[in-house]
Parts: sequence; C-alpha cells; structure tokens
Amino acid sequence: MRGTIRVVSFDGDGTLWDFEKVMRHSLSHALGELRRLVPAAEALDIETMIAIRERVADELKGIVTNLEMVRLAALKRTLEHLSIFDDDLAAHLSDVYLRHRYEDIELFDDVLPTLNALRQRFVLGLLSNGNSHPDRCGLEGLFEFVVFSQDWGVEKPDPRLFRIALRQAACTERELLHVGDSLQSDVRGAKQVGARSAQALVACQGARSERIGPRSCSPPWARG
Repeated sequence: MRGTIRVVSFDGDGTLWDFEKVMRHSLSHALGELRRLVPAAEALDIETMIAIRERVADELKGIVTNLEMVRLAALKRTLEHLSIFDDDLAAHLSDVYLRHRYEDIELFDDVLPTLNALRQRFVLGLLSNGNSHPDRCGLEGLFEFVVFSQDWGVEKPDPRLFRIALRQAACTERELLHVGDSLQSDVRGAKQVGARSAQALVACQGARSERIGPRSCSPPWARG
C-alpha cells in the first residue's frame, strides 16, 4: 500500500529557476566590473571563468561545502590566472556576483501559481544542492523546511540528505514526493530512500527556458 502524499519537496536550481541563465548573467556583471578595474582582463571570458570555478570546486569537494566560499576561491584563482594576487578585489567581485545571483533570479512562469496552489494541501520544502535561500529569490513564506547540502556536508543523491528532509518534514518516506530536474541527484536520491519523485522537464528555446511538464519517476509500488 502506498501512503498518501503529505509533503512535497523541490529542488531549486534548474527546477524553480534557470540557474545557468542567472549564473552567466551574474558572471557577466563580475567580469564587467573586473574589466573596468583591470584593463588587462579584457581577454578573459565567461567560459574561462566557469572552467576555473569547476576545477576549484573539484579541488575543494569534501573540504569546503559553503558555495559562496567556493565561488570566492574561484574568483581568487581567476585573478591568479591574470597574475593578479588581490584578495580584496576577489571579495569585491564576489559581492558583485552574489548580488546579481540572488536579486536577478527569474522564476519559471508556473512556479508561484503552482507553489501557492500546492501549499493549500501539502507541506512544502526546499531540498537543494545549491544555496539560494527562499527569502532572497522571491519565495519567502512558501516553504516550511529548507535543506541545503552545504549545511550538512552531503549532497543529493546521498540518501542521508533526503533523510534529513524527512526528519524536518516529520513525514515517512511514502508521504514524500520530491520534484527536481536531475535524474541522478533528484530522482535517484528519492528512490534510494523509498520516496516518490517527479522530474521537472525544461525545454530551452533560444535564450528562454520553459517548463514543459513533470514526468513521474515514482517507484513501481507508488504508481497507479
């Protein structure tokens, strides 16, 4: 017998908003500021900054979990790439990046109507490997629990993070439905603890990303 769903948890990046878009937008502002202050940075581009950040994240995996600290370390490495060793400048660029990273998030069109409708019937939560707090991206008051991987030192699909969410939501595995865009992180993670899941599908059309609907990825016992 499957249980009745009482709790719905959501991933953030790629599920509620287009992370790739806002990340590149924020990097463009940080890069513009760097070029304004350091003319030698004119040859630097966003793709190089992204590649540096990925290398730094790999190096710090399991050592530094706070994503803002990872971003700061990546910006320091970016400056070193230009033979600039200036921690104050890196901190300033990080502030520029983070301001736009949070203030300029654009929720997918269906997010607010969907969450406002669901919260009338279900307990809602945010379960994310990211670090976008609801009150910083237009979602204040909508979630009754928030679980970020950086706060616990484990990431989805690790079942431990899902069990933390279950405890915070005070529900059983069969009472939880998790919604996310990643088959690996969201669907696999939910399945490992026996929870139901739905994959959020997004279609990219030019510069715009649009939701095209959910796909049920529940275990066989949860269907029907």
